[in-house]
Amino acid sequence: MTVFSMLSGFIQRTMRMSHIYQPVMLMELLNRGGSASRREIAAALLDRDESQLEYYEHVTTNMVGKVLTQKRERADPDGALHPYRVVDKNNDVYTLAGFDQLAPEEIEQLMGLCKDQLDAFLMKRSDPWSHRKRSSGYISGTKRYDVLKRAHFRCELCGISADKKALEVDHIVPRNKGGSDDLSNLQALCYTDNATKRDRDDTDFRDMAESYNHRQEACSFCDIPSGVLVERELAVAIADQYPVTPLHTLIIPKRHVSDYLDLHQPERNAVDQLLQVRKQAIEAEDATVTGFNVGMNCGEDAGQTIAHAHIHLIPRRKGDVTNPAGGIRGCIPAKQRY
Repeated sequence: MTVFSMLSGFIQRTMRMSHIYQPVMLMELLNRGGSASRREIAAALLDRDESQLEYYEHVTTNMVGKVLTQKRERADPDGALHPYRVVDKNNDVYTLAGFDQLAPEEIEQLMGLCKDQLDAFLMKRSDPWSHRKRSSGYISGTKRYDVLKRAHFRCELCGISADKKALEVDHIVPRNKGGSDDLSNLQALCYTDNATKRDRDDTDFRDMAESYNHRQEACSFCDIPSGVLVERELAVAIADQYPVTPLHTLIIPKRHVSDYLDLHQPERNAVDQLLQVRKQAIEAEDATVTGFNVGMNCGEDAGQTIAHAHIHLIPRRKGDVTNPAGGIRGCIPAKQRY
């Protein structure tokens, strides 16, 4: 088998297109005489990444392009002011003002001046991309992956895919307002929604951060009982004292809050996380579990007996009732069958 037949066979029949990465890497290797550095391959992938390209289109339009196309004034030797622009814009096309009047040696000299400014800036700033890191909150790669995976690589506000728009990890309650790096306080936002959240959200989060410490005297769930199965910063999981089925679990937010519908988003994240953790633990412990009921009672008329939010995770097993059809609809028995 020749190298060509091996490679063409792999590309046409074996290579799986889960993303653009494999063919782009192979093209870069072919273009560079068979070898390319990691950085060269990464640059080729970046060049094909539409989500990153859209991000920098946003930067061009709303940041650097907006600055360079501003009308300015300069004074001549006599002190008279003359308006000018560094860059002109026509629709989506940017043009260096007066470029056709520049001689080749002047262009080269201007390039050198720009390079000098860039080098001086990089000497002062060891990390010129810190503004991008701030948007993701200095989150480690592993935790960032966990947040994006939990969001199924989509913006948790608008739902757009990471393939279409770059995603950032956002602190729901900002760090400077007391927010932590716990997974329950992190969410995946596209760069547009993250920027909009920063620009428009003027909520004073200090009271919200303090509210997480709210407890009510004599509340049986505020005084976290012994036998905690799993604990997170904002919620705990315990075994139900009056289980409907074996391994029935309660997920309880630590803050005293009346019901699930009044939870802050970080608390909902913490609750969802514990539901997943306990589901997996129950399935590992008892192979007869074949389903779950997940529910909460919100209000006395809905059957709530403890005025502190809690979520039931009830394992179900084949044959545990004669006819399980209707499930949660059984809270009103006459409506369970339909």
